[in-house]
Amino acid sequence: MTQCERIIDYMNKYGKISQRDAFEMGINRLASRICEIKRAGYPIKTERAKVKNRDQSTSIIAVYSLEENSNV
Repeated sequence: MTQCERIIDYMNKYGKISQRDAFEMGINRLASRICEIKRAGYPIKTERAKVKNRDQSTSIIAVYSLEENSNV
């Protein structure tokens, strides 16, 4: 299974994926894989989320999901 296939499977199973999720799956360049998935015709929705860092500062990350009503 390719990284793109694993990402699509993860989004179908859990609804969304972040870089942290992808990293745990051994995928280091999630944004690049998302770009490839979009080019393949999958409708991907990108949202921003605030997360706390280890030092309690806040960062904004991208969270990706398949758009609603997509027949994928």
